[in-house]
Amino acid sequence: MSNVIVVIGPGSIGQAIARRVSAGKHVLLAGLRQVNADAAAEVLSNAGFEVSSRESVHALVETATALGDVIGVIHAAGVSPSQASPETILSVDLYGTALVLEEFGNVIAPGGAGVVIASQSGHGLGALTAEEDASLAMTPADELLGLAMVQPDQVRDSLYAYQLSKRGNALRVMAEAVRWGKRGARVNTISPGIIFTPMATDEMTGSGGESYRRMIELCPAGRGGTPDEVGTVGALLMGPDGGFITGSDFLMDGGLTAAYRFGELAP
Repeated sequence: MSNVIVVIGPGSIGQAIARRVSAGKHVLLAGLRQVNADAAAEVLSNAGFEVSSRESVHALVETATALGDVIGVIHAAGVSPSQASPETILSVDLYGTALVLEEFGNVIAPGGAGVVIASQSGHGLGALTAEEDASLAMTPADELLGLAMVQPDQVRDSLYAYQLSKRGNALRVMAEAVRWGKRGARVNTISPGIIFTPMATDEMTGSGGESYRRMIELCPAGRGGTPDEVGTVGALLMGPDGGFITGSDFLMDGGLTAAYRFGELAP
């Protein structure tokens, strides 16, 4: 049987990682097609898979395992604050990611690895309580959207929903690394800053565009990043050179978080 790499959300970043780790392997692409973000109609178009539906994610797992041993999972699907309502962001970015980690954690092959694309925005969120961290990390996936901390009276805008979801992704991966490790597999997150992708373009041309341009100007790197730069880190995390790395979150934001904490972007 083949060795299978599953790419969920094969946009610029997903493709950049896949190109580096998929030579000689069967690549299963589950492509995100936004029909109507605010209506929670995020459709994984290659076979009708929807990332916020357990049945569809499970069907994707069955398709992957029928092809061979799943040795890699690249989860780069998601929606940004300018694209969706808080409810949709929580459904796709928080709950959907938890589903992918849970379902593929049941079948990942020994020696396999996964990468989840989170975001620098998760690092921009203030500290949560230890109880809140544990809830985002450990609550069963199907109960996540029932947590008090993600209800509409607590999450009133799309940016906060996005920050909370991406913080949750990193926490979830840390917890899942324990379970994946029992199968001899690893999983990590990458938290990119402003990377020049279609999603970033949506943000830069939206209501927050001026803020985005200011962040690029004042971050230590003085520029945005490229999908290929994220791909290089993804290849490290999924390859043999990253064999001792699991349950970790790699912040690669050109120093944007540093500028917010200690530089010209500090409050």
